[in-house]
Amino acid sequence: MSYNTIIGLEIHAELMTKSKIFCDCSTEFGGEVNTHCCPICLGLPGTLPVLNKKVVEYGMKAGLALNCNISEKTKMDRKNYFYPDLVKGYQISQYDMPLCKEGYVEIETEKGKKKIRIRRVHIEEDTGKSIHSIDGGSLLDYNRSGVPLIEIVTEPDMNSPEEAKMFLDKLKSILQYIEVSDCKMEEGSLRVDININVVDEEKGSKTTITELKNLNSFKAAVKAMEYEEKRHKKLLEEGKDTRRETRRWDESKNETIVMRVKENVEDYRYFPEPDIVELEIDREWVENIRENLPELPHVKKERFIKEYGLPEYDAEVITSSRALANFYEETNNYAKDPKQISNWIMGDVLRRLNEEEMEIEDIKFTPKDLADLLKLINEGKINNKIGKKVLRTMFEEGKDPNTIVKEKGLIQITDENKLREIVENVIAENEQSVIDYRNGKDRALGYLVGQVMKATRGKANPQMVNKLILEMIKE
Repeated sequence: MSYNTIIGLEIHAELMTKSKIFCDCSTEFGGEVNTHCCPICLGLPGTLPVLNKKVVEYGMKAGLALNCNISEKTKMDRKNYFYPDLVKGYQISQYDMPLCKEGYVEIETEKGKKKIRIRRVHIEEDTGKSIHSIDGGSLLDYNRSGVPLIEIVTEPDMNSPEEAKMFLDKLKSILQYIEVSDCKMEEGSLRVDININVVDEEKGSKTTITELKNLNSFKAAVKAMEYEEKRHKKLLEEGKDTRRETRRWDESKNETIVMRVKENVEDYRYFPEPDIVELEIDREWVENIRENLPELPHVKKERFIKEYGLPEYDAEVITSSRALANFYEETNNYAKDPKQISNWIMGDVLRRLNEEEMEIEDIKFTPKDLADLLKLINEGKINNKIGKKVLRTMFEEGKDPNTIVKEKGLIQITDENKLREIVENVIAENEQSVIDYRNGKDRALGYLVGQVMKATRGKANPQMVNKLILEMIKE
């Protein structure tokens, strides 16, 4: 059988404005419960919302970065539904006149570039947060109520969980580059809803679309899509179908669980928000935002390939994060060795960041410190192995490499007479290895070098050691 998976995404991203969408309450994450709220974001009778201009600007900024058209006229609408953390009984969102529409993002697949169309980008308010206790009770925190969001809705252009993950990675990178959202999924700043179904292309039959709600990590999103893909294929094989339903991902069971039967658009009873006038977007404002967009990830990637001679893979990894790209570029301003810097960042630096679950912004040392470390290696003052140890200390203590090397006495031994004496002792103690090397066993040379490095606690210059051992064996 020939199956085709169809995936569309709805992504909610919290905007990095200082105040909420309709009032001046703080959007800062955390804080004591119910302290970042006021009568407006609590939906008390008699209050009136006032639209935050920065929210409209950030929404347009995201739309332009996603190749969208910006609407000349737009409005806010009421989306009516009941949920305990929706204080007003409705959400102020956008329905038929979104701020941005008809955009796209390109992803790199095995078959080449693929364009994922963006249907719309609109602005809306976030809801509060329900906190459920073990005894079955629930508490409500309204600090998040009224925090501004953009909702990005794609067309169903993705045909595998892998393609959806590529799109999400690209989207996250773009939003971080233009600094409209920090995309911290652990803080709820980025949330993903997935619409998925499967088509049997031979029979022409297809399953009903399932919505997967509020995935809070890309890893969970991929697992949920893979599970649903298999479930939908099984339904087709058995000649069954499913209702249009909303499901959630259960991490402990590694499966999706039914939440509710999916509502139709009509169930939300959309109508124009009467307390906010229709907006006319000034074209000059739009063009000013467009002209001031920062260099986007795919543009920066191409520049890094041309300007620094990086392989495409290196450039892709380094430009995936604006902060990482900036760290790389600043390091290169001091060290002037693009590939060596790339190797260290993509190797030891990123490995440590992943192990510690840190971001590049969290490290204790500066780009200049990394450049100084590479300078010590290139000048032969320390070897590569010692350099890795110094980097670990830089991560842990934040000290500059010169100080670490000095305090720990790590300067490489380059005194030939001193090294010659150590090499002579190692050769005298390992006669069998010398015989083995003379009999064609090249690995014996590596063993002898290792013994010298051990005797000098890794501080000997490996090239000099190699040269001296070969000279003495020949003698």
